[in-house]
Amino acid sequence: MRIRVVLAEDNTLLREGIARLLERADDIELVGVAADRPELEALIEATDPDLVVTDIRMPPTGTDEGIQIAAALRATRPRVGVVVLSQYVEPAYALALLDGGSEGRAYLLKERVSEVDELLGAIRKVAAGGSVIDSKVVESLVSTKRPRATDVDRLTPREREILGEMAQGKSNAAIASALVLSTRAVEKHTNSIFSKLGLSEEVDLNRRVKAVLLYLADGGGGGGGGG
Repeated sequence: MRIRVVLAEDNTLLREGIARLLERADDIELVGVAADRPELEALIEATDPDLVVTDIRMPPTGTDEGIQIAAALRATRPRVGVVVLSQYVEPAYALALLDGGSEGRAYLLKERVSEVDELLGAIRKVAAGGSVIDSKVVESLVSTKRPRATDVDRLTPREREILGEMAQGKSNAAIASALVLSTRAVEKHTNSIFSKLGLSEEVDLNRRVKAVLLYLADGGGGGGGGG
């Protein structure tokens, strides 16, 4: 089955270029193209796509429309994947995108558009429920913090399992229920995870999402609902 995609990008040349790339892929059907947020919202309503590829900043405000669209879809159409394209190597945007879970979300730099296989690969992975975060964004996160992606290797199998559940946006209580553990045990494991990743001093929400970013960078964010 082909992946039905809606594209939103306010730069005309880039929009046309991405559209042509998508139209050449045998397993992707481009069902609509938009230049701003209102057009994108109308297209989503009219076409009910499988996935949205969107610029992070578009009219009307030129701030973070792509992130806002992703958050809205999380609430109203959770099955719709979102690939956000940005020229900004800014971990805060990726953190905002993954707030609520990493399933079906990708954050790619616009320079990747010329790397056709990487863009199409991200679309396919997100459509399958996986996650992709541009390596340069993760590198930027790591450069401002002590942890490295390889620090995930220090986690125990149980801690990796809990981090995988965390990547789906689950609370400690939900993780405890899924893994048949006590909430206190999950809290103990999550604190150990944060410590090993050097995130102990972070605000809780930020450290949870940053831990997920490192998990994804380490290859933990496979498809099929794992986040």
